[in-house]
Amino acid sequence: MDEQLQDPTPQVIKLADVSVFQNQNLILSNVSLQIAGGEFVYLIGETGSGKSSLLKLIYCQIPAVDGTAEVAGFNLRTIRNKEIPYLRRKLGIVFQDFQLLTDRSVNENLEFVMKATGWADKAEMQKRSQEVLESVHLGGKGLKMPHQLSGGEQQRVGIARALLNRPEIILADEPTGNLDPKTSEDVVQILIDISKKGTAVFVSTHDYSLFRRFPSRTFRCEDGHLIENGNTQGPHIEMNPENNLQ
Repeated sequence: MDEQLQDPTPQVIKLADVSVFQNQNLILSNVSLQIAGGEFVYLIGETGSGKSSLLKLIYCQIPAVDGTAEVAGFNLRTIRNKEIPYLRRKLGIVFQDFQLLTDRSVNENLEFVMKATGWADKAEMQKRSQEVLESVHLGGKGLKMPHQLSGGEQQRVGIARALLNRPEIILADEPTGNLDPKTSEDVVQILIDISKKGTAVFVSTHDYSLFRRFPSRTFRCEDGHLIENGNTQGPHIEMNPENNLQ
């Protein structure tokens, strides 16, 4: 562990020869993936190709049964159930459908997560809530209810929520799927800014127009395998354009 701390770019996700199963069905085989702290990486593929299943394996909703699987210092092959909450505190998860509590204000949504993850000092909680809201350009929205926010603002609250525990990794599952193109670009720019501060960001997306605007390292789920595309830009992706969710 000491050697990892000395590494200026430690690998926070390390998968090698991993199988991804969903309901006992093999979805992806021989998955190998390494992501370092501060990297911004895309995950692409058609619906049902295994993108969400791979993310679920990373945050331990699906077990790792073979190969090498290490995330944020935890061995997913040997992790115990009581350790999973501690792993998830090192992860921030952003969902396509926001998953905000609709009967609570923005501040109360953030407070709910902090209480659930062990925060107790009210002043520290308020301070951290304001910090993460300002980081996503919502510093004055803490008292708003979710229905008073646009879709893009609700997703930015989702990103703020994911940042609360200063995670090593952000996993974003189709974060722009319900947003218009301009708002999608704003959300991706925020995620890129987060990665520049040292947090790894792994983004599953259908929106290939984002690659033209923000080219970056890319992996593709296809025919039961995970394939690295390299530094992918939109025109180089040979996939069905009907899957673009713009």
